[in-house]
Amino acid sequence: MSQDTLFKRQFGHRARLALSPAGVLKTDEQAHAARTVWNLLHAWWQMMPKGKRTLANADAAIRQAHEDIDFLAVLPAQAAQAVLKTYFQAWKNCWDGRADAPNFKSRIRTVMSVDVPQGRDLNIVRVHRRWGMVNIPKVGRVRFRWTKDLPVGKRANAENRITGARLVKDALGWHIAFRVQTLEAKPEPHQGPDVGIDVGIKVPIALSDGETYEHVEWLTDKEKAKLLHLEQRAARRQRHRKPGERISRRLHHTYDQIAGLRAKAKRRTLDWQHQTTTAIARTYGTVVVEALTVTNMVKSAKGTVEEPGRDVAQKSGLNRSISGEAWGRTVIMLTYRTARHGGILHKVPAPNTSRRCSACGFITPGSRESQAVFVCKNPDCGWSGSADWNAARNVLHLYRMGLALIPAVGRAVVRRVKRVKPATAR
Repeated sequence: MSQDTLFKRQFGHRARLALSPAGVLKTDEQAHAARTVWNLLHAWWQMMPKGKRTLANADAAIRQAHEDIDFLAVLPAQAAQAVLKTYFQAWKNCWDGRADAPNFKSRIRTVMSVDVPQGRDLNIVRVHRRWGMVNIPKVGRVRFRWTKDLPVGKRANAENRITGARLVKDALGWHIAFRVQTLEAKPEPHQGPDVGIDVGIKVPIALSDGETYEHVEWLTDKEKAKLLHLEQRAARRQRHRKPGERISRRLHHTYDQIAGLRAKAKRRTLDWQHQTTTAIARTYGTVVVEALTVTNMVKSAKGTVEEPGRDVAQKSGLNRSISGEAWGRTVIMLTYRTARHGGILHKVPAPNTSRRCSACGFITPGSRESQAVFVCKNPDCGWSGSADWNAARNVLHLYRMGLALIPAVGRAVVRRVKRVKPATAR
């Protein structure tokens, strides 16, 4: 196989670690030390003049902090260097307009994580079908769930290898996210049909060919009742806490139980999204979605003191439903999955896709008789059908009119935005 038909693929794979209580304690200490190094770097950055904010000076400051602060010794030197590089990269992202300026990391709100920048330090071995072993610096050999074939042992080489990993802690415990690099064959252009996608709440994903993808509630009735009970208990204990008083162990335990149930719901959400986006990428060659700005859609309706908002509670419930569906993450998954299968993903303008009739192209008031049904009020048309299907057909039609907004991903070319009047008939 020639080099022209190969491409380098980089992706991540996350697995759950089976740490002992002593291992959990050691990893927690490393994560707190990494957060402290970040905060020390930020304080150093603010004190130093602009001319002395160099990588070499920051490295010297970290080495001095290791000598002065005893508990930083639990953090491996390479992990501290990874914090340094991440901090400088955060400032570059800020200067390029891709992110906000870096700030201090608090103990409560920061995700606990430790970086292992070099893959050779991991020494990964597969024990049997379900488990593997990985070496974590200053922690030791730890088992992890083997759910994906990794390029280790004889299968590892310069092109196919694990380049590093990151340890991340959530409500369900510590996980390891491997950074994998492989050399794979370029996918052939996907010959599947085009499809438009409309995302929603009642129907999470509706396709222009009439297919829909739905899911059940992420938590069972018993789990939802338990979550409500725990939230009420936490609110009751928080109400009786005096100002300035430390949070009790019981309240901490209640918060941990709440976080565990929410993490379980998120894992089920991710599993459904992975399976659904994979099925769509395998079936369709061109996938078209709306260019939604979800952050604007979930803004609060409280307003100001001078101009208070209306229907604040209803808007808050809608915001929770939108955030629970994670539309942005679905689009991200579709983007890289369609590219891997030789397909392409496009975005089109979102305004009026749910209000325009997909049969005649007119926008008439009152066409949305309900949340689920669309009935065209144009006397010459009168088309009726599912509102989600109608929106998905409009999304696909905008793409066929040449209204793709962004550069294509994969095999297609950049399309310019054209101002074209809607077709009067389809």
